[in-house]
Amino acid sequence: VSVKVLKKPEGIGLQGEEKNLSVLFSDIRRFNFLVDSVPPKDLVNQLNEYFTRMTEVIFQHQGTLDKYIGDAIMAVYGAPMVQEDHALRACESSLDMIKELEELNLKWVTEGKQALDIGIGISTGNMVVGNMGSQQRFCYTVAGDAVNIGYALEEANKYYKTKILICENTYSHVKDKLVCMEVDRIRIEAAKSPMTIYQLIGSESIPEKRLEAVKYFEKGLSLYRQKRWDKAIEFFQYVYQIEPTMQIAEVYIRRCKQLKKEVSDSEWDGVFTLENK
Repeated sequence: VSVKVLKKPEGIGLQGEEKNLSVLFSDIRRFNFLVDSVPPKDLVNQLNEYFTRMTEVIFQHQGTLDKYIGDAIMAVYGAPMVQEDHALRACESSLDMIKELEELNLKWVTEGKQALDIGIGISTGNMVVGNMGSQQRFCYTVAGDAVNIGYALEEANKYYKTKILICENTYSHVKDKLVCMEVDRIRIEAAKSPMTIYQLIGSESIPEKRLEAVKYFEKGLSLYRQKRWDKAIEFFQYVYQIEPTMQIAEVYIRRCKQLKKEVSDSEWDGVFTLENK
């Protein structure tokens, strides 16, 4: 952004335009625990190393670093540099961020530091982009429902026990290039109507067991929507047995048991409401 501003300083001002872009939000899990358990100087040094490596990944995919928000990162793809493949760039960034963090955690653990865990949300859609703020101080950023959805999906990872969640608009752009798994159909405050969300699994070299677990999960999800609770639970149990890291299976087992009691004989549209997301 700074390079483009320097090239055209006369363009600096409060202004914005609507564009179709992708936004990425990432956030460190259990950060308050780290604040309480790690000496401030050590935590700052670790965070600086984390932010540096994550930002390098974003730049490698030609994303625009929007801002750091406490322990969170916000990045935009498709502006100010026009990128037709902005959704793919955002998704590939998220996968590389997870890989980079895995390497950092191996290093940190050997140094006696706490390992970090993050959640990432990605949304694609029309949003207002430009300089926003006051006459005294402003920044180049994005705003709109599509941006709010990205933030909501980052938060939703906490509920689904997932790492990367993407909206259906993002999915439509990357489904033929990346492996994704349908997670749920949800209502959230940021979206005007129910939306389907997906977990981003990977791009290549995905273990066969994980791919098998994805197939079992999708079958379980289909049975869940048919209100065939017991059969759905069986498939979700298979998922957890095959791939214990897919904790989303446990989320659905609990949900099926609850819904079995509540909606077996009533109307149900299969849409789950995520509160305060």
